[in-house]
Amino acid sequence: MNSPRTLLTLLLGSFVGAAVATTFSGFGIAAVNAEYFSARETSEVYRELDRGQSPLTETSRVLSSIARVVMPSVVHIDSVRVVPSRGRIEETGSGVVMTSSKRPGRFVVTNKHVVNDALPELQNISIQLVDGRIIRPTQSWTDRFSDIAVLQIDVDDVEPLRWGDSDSLEIGNIVLACGSPFGLSQSVTMGIISARGRSSLGIGNRSGVLNQDFLQTDAAINPGNSGGPLIDLQGRLVGINTAIASTHGGNEGIGFSIPSNLVQHVVDDLLEHGEVRRAYLGVKLDPEFDFDSAQELDLDRLRGARVLEIYENTPAARARLRFNDVILEFNGVEVLDESHLINMVSLSDVGRMSEVIVWRDGRRITLQVDLTDRPTR
Repeated sequence: MNSPRTLLTLLLGSFVGAAVATTFSGFGIAAVNAEYFSARETSEVYRELDRGQSPLTETSRVLSSIARVVMPSVVHIDSVRVVPSRGRIEETGSGVVMTSSKRPGRFVVTNKHVVNDALPELQNISIQLVDGRIIRPTQSWTDRFSDIAVLQIDVDDVEPLRWGDSDSLEIGNIVLACGSPFGLSQSVTMGIISARGRSSLGIGNRSGVLNQDFLQTDAAINPGNSGGPLIDLQGRLVGINTAIASTHGGNEGIGFSIPSNLVQHVVDDLLEHGEVRRAYLGVKLDPEFDFDSAQELDLDRLRGARVLEIYENTPAARARLRFNDVILEFNGVEVLDESHLINMVSLSDVGRMSEVIVWRDGRRITLQVDLTDRPTR
């Protein structure tokens, strides 16, 4: 047997969704199977563990502190609707208490699909706070294009969560998902940011969601988590959990969250204007734009968004965009695809002069576009 003064290797399951072997030289214990430890060696392992000086122990303390700070702001939501042929139907979800610079008070931010069927009857929505109190919202605002709902609550003794910066997130960053999966309120799971800018998830086809720029995470998100917060290691809101990719309806390690910067924009607009003001370009884009199409237009790789049609009397028409233009950049940001462009344009300031770089006839052309309000349809 090796000397008990070498090192200890611990196998960590589910730290970031996979088993990871992590080595701590500070333990000074032999790397052997625990079932072969002598009584003296077992006692020594326990003494080292009791000192609580390992990086894992410190990480655990940090995560526990984040949970204690965050969870009082997380709520459980029940919404009820009555269907003549089916009777009383209950929808459950999660939400988070936030504030806004646009309006005083506290507001529960959640997904529109969690409460939509109960609205406009506010008495059909109940919000359970961390201390067990059940309250009703006093006012509501919704935005179907982002699947965001805002519920005003008449309480002032609930600490709101703080806004984070979703643009600063990087793939691999650790995040926590909070909410009420399967009705189990005040639950916390951990994972990482698996990807950014996910779109074309089929969500828009069902509910009209226009702004598809989702964060992907492997933090466990299950039915009932919808509307709950995604939290970074600074204890700040970086996303609102909204959907999962699953073959059986439960968590399979692929969840999607609306980035907090988009959420905050929508919340502020709803509270200030009663609606979200979205800028409008006035083009029909090619959802089937692929590598072969890009090659036909002499592009070196697949990028940008291809224009199929320019609507009359729109910013795009006035800026003289053309059929088969490929929009490569919007206000200095490279356009990844159709959904990326739609998201950037719609969240731009109405009336702002924007610079658009297009690929036309084998060369880059810069155009200036004066964005207007998106027309209601």
